[in-house]
Amino acid sequence: MARYKIVIEYDGSSFVGWQRQQNGIGVQESIETAIKEFCGEIVLVQGSGRTDAGVHAIAQVAHFDIERHTDANTVRDALNHHLKLLPISILDVTSIDSDFHARFSAKQRAYKYIIVNRRPPICLDRGQAWWVPVNLDIESMQEAAKLLVGNHDFTTFRAADCQSNSAVKTLDSIEISALKCLIGKKIEIRVRARSFLYHQVRNFVGSLKLVGEGRWSVTDFEDAFKAADRKRGGPTAPSEGLYFEEVIY
Repeated sequence: MARYKIVIEYDGSSFVGWQRQQNGIGVQESIETAIKEFCGEIVLVQGSGRTDAGVHAIAQVAHFDIERHTDANTVRDALNHHLKLLPISILDVTSIDSDFHARFSAKQRAYKYIIVNRRPPICLDRGQAWWVPVNLDIESMQEAAKLLVGNHDFTTFRAADCQSNSAVKTLDSIEISALKCLIGKKIEIRVRARSFLYHQVRNFVGSLKLVGEGRWSVTDFEDAFKAADRKRGGPTAPSEGLYFEEVIY
């Protein structure tokens, strides 16, 4: 039995998410189908983390086991051949020891959220970023974001149907930067942690947007955070601006 680690890029717009589901096609199922077409084996592809419908990946990581021992580059090219009609690309394949697990071996995960902040509607970035037409104050957002770093109760930013045993998590870092464009700016919010609650990153972004708009002060943000009450938090940002960026092992 051979175990392969794969690094995956995908546009989540047309998928129901990473996980195989009954209400549509998931990224996981699509890769499993490609593996079956390649070598005839039915396998379970284990991802490093789940992404929701509409969420993209720059470098999602997964692993699978097959009986066939094959050169890693051959596996990469074969899977890409069978995935060519889908917005999925296998960037890298590595033959790896059987004790590696894409999910449980991960030490840190990184996500990126993109906001296009300009008055005119977006065209080229449609489905790839959150369009916010009201000007956002980056410095206020950065100040509020600093409060999130460390070990905290993140109930305010936890989805109601989150299945995690505890809302207490450690956020290793959050960085907010802005790139000036011809019109407006492109804002990138990057976060790193060992694990995240369901919708945690998108709820961060929704609340930070309120600060950027001036509808909340930094103190308002802090009060909502400390309340440990999802009803006190801001809205959940749309899925299309979120990217699974990296996994650290």
